[in-house]
Amino acid sequence: MDMTQLFEKAKRLVSESIVAPKGFSAAGIHCGLKHKKKDLGIIVSEVPASVAGVFTTNAIKAAPLILTKETVYANDKMQAIIINSGNANACTGQQGLEDAKKMQMLTAQKLEISPNLVGVSSTGVIGEQLQMDQVEAGIAKIEAGNKLENAIDFAQAILTTDTVMKNTAYSLEIDGKEVIIAGVAKGSGMIEPNMATMLSFITTDAHIEQKELQALLKSTTDVTFNAITVDGDTSTNDTVLVLANGLAQNDVLTPNHPDWQQFAEVFAQVAQDLAKMIAKDGEGATKLIEVTVDGGLTDEEARKIAKTVVGSPLVKTAVFGCDANWGRVICAIGYSGCTIDPTNILIKIGDITVVEKGEPIPFSEEALTEYLKNHEVKIYADLHQGTGSGQAWGCDLTYDYVQINATYRS
Repeated sequence: MDMTQLFEKAKRLVSESIVAPKGFSAAGIHCGLKHKKKDLGIIVSEVPASVAGVFTTNAIKAAPLILTKETVYANDKMQAIIINSGNANACTGQQGLEDAKKMQMLTAQKLEISPNLVGVSSTGVIGEQLQMDQVEAGIAKIEAGNKLENAIDFAQAILTTDTVMKNTAYSLEIDGKEVIIAGVAKGSGMIEPNMATMLSFITTDAHIEQKELQALLKSTTDVTFNAITVDGDTSTNDTVLVLANGLAQNDVLTPNHPDWQQFAEVFAQVAQDLAKMIAKDGEGATKLIEVTVDGGLTDEEARKIAKTVVGSPLVKTAVFGCDANWGRVICAIGYSGCTIDPTNILIKIGDITVVEKGEPIPFSEEALTEYLKNHEVKIYADLHQGTGSGQAWGCDLTYDYVQINATYRS
């Protein structure tokens, strides 16, 4: 389904708020982990919601991620998520795990719900113990609400080196009921999903059981959050959590429901919006790069090639410098490890064809240089190997990226 067809069936909400779906509330406050900025956030559902989650593939996993992953897999439901920024609570040993459990317990007590209905996430500096006196005071103080300002406060509270908030929301009709899917994310550096220094939370009032929700999230993640890269680093804290509380009162969604495909496509659009926002807001970035590959042997190979191209430091620096160096693109295709025929590759940058049948063709260097000055740059490749298609998103690599990460702790 293309975007025109999607918007005939779904509407992007002007109020792109994590509390837009029925029965959700949120808040964000400053508790003292950061100097001035908000650093503690909460999402709450009126009722226990079906929960799905995907998590980092890094063998080093932060304490709150370990706890939340166990909670998701042990229970089909979740009702609240407590999140802090400014400290990742990673590589903090047994004390870190105890602190994560304390955050879970304090939140459960505040909301008068079971601890196994509470998820915990953290983001920030690795290897420092949480200042639990400040976190505890913050949890006692924080009060969730369902207004737009509450959602904005939450979106601000989860940021680290991000320069902008990342929010999106859509509504669609299922069984004659309005269903809303909303998302919020943070992520700017250490982005190489499977997954990254990326936290993303999706809420929906759709009625869907945990098993179907988990399967949908997994398949969606493969083509959205796992198709972005900023710098090739995979974090210890990556988490995507989805809560579906059923308060829209539609008939239960399964793959056999007549509106399942529509719901799945809008869900994927929410995830893609957030993934692209993360890629565009890469540390020091000035441009979003989108790579589309057709003609791959399989969809998986096409996605791998697209991500290899967008992740190439040489491609990223060429885009930053507005250098029409298509050789870096075809080089990345070649070392992707996928099936290619070097004599049958077509490459376009924007609408300008630069390679055909694996060989350069004449093009206007001036026109392409001018195109590369845009804030969004699209690269296209057709491999002519099969019917596989894939996309990936990333950003340019700039002087500011080095400056930001050279001084992250100091």
